[in-house]
Amino acid sequence: QELVNAIIRPPRAEYDMDDLGPASFEWHGHAFQRVDLELVNPRGMRLACSHWSPAHRTAASPPRPCLVYLHGNSSARVEAVSHLALCLSIGIDLFALDFAGSGKSDGDWVSLGYWERDDLATVVAHLRASGKVSTVALWGRSMGSACALCHGHRDPSISAMVCDGAFADLPQLAEELVQKARDHGLSVPGFVVSIALRMVRSSVLKTADFKLEDVSPIKHVDSCFVPALFVAGERDDFIDPAHSRALHGKYAGDKNLVLVEGDHNSPRPRFLYDSAAIFLSNYMGVP
Repeated sequence: QELVNAIIRPPRAEYDMDDLGPASFEWHGHAFQRVDLELVNPRGMRLACSHWSPAHRTAASPPRPCLVYLHGNSSARVEAVSHLALCLSIGIDLFALDFAGSGKSDGDWVSLGYWERDDLATVVAHLRASGKVSTVALWGRSMGSACALCHGHRDPSISAMVCDGAFADLPQLAEELVQKARDHGLSVPGFVVSIALRMVRSSVLKTADFKLEDVSPIKHVDSCFVPALFVAGERDDFIDPAHSRALHGKYAGDKNLVLVEGDHNSPRPRFLYDSAAIFLSNYMGVP
């Protein structure tokens, strides 16, 4: 049950709206705003979202590039706030959502990318229909990066994506987590492991309505041509950097792989944000 919860019901992030920062603020003499909104995904669930953009825009204002931030499995849109300065500095909007089952959105379960990709599609459709956004790029962390990879091949209009701490294949990751438990002294015979994993598959399907084997970003990367920047923590002991290496190796589009100091949840170094700013500017058509 612990492994099932680690997949579909990790601790749910709680936050106050104040944690998203002020709704109106100035940046280098320019006025900006955060607009909070709700979208509805294909399953009828409300998605809590926020869009940071220049204030006082009119119908005549030109559309702007927009980065969509995709949070990790026990996180929420508040995670995006640390990327706001990067976006403002290169002249792009920032959009963030709580995936269904996370934060202030509807839903009880997460799916590590399976259902989240449809939440993402809902957001992209909203941005395209708004007339206020030109190019759209993605920045995913952990579950969010798996979501980006599971969606990117379906939507070649995405300009670029940053995939930080992605896993290649969910069944493989589940097996690795069980193996790690054995390495740390949990004495479990191999046949018990296979039974346990079968029970996990069954429980996840029954509870959250998806199959583990259907969450496999590596099955999609050879047909994805969105320029991608893969990022992994050198000491990540939750999702081994080998996952990012495998994804990068099979990826069909323009690609780069950056290994950074730290583990799965470590704050990323300044040089990564500088590199990402150049990467996003190049592919998003930043004026």
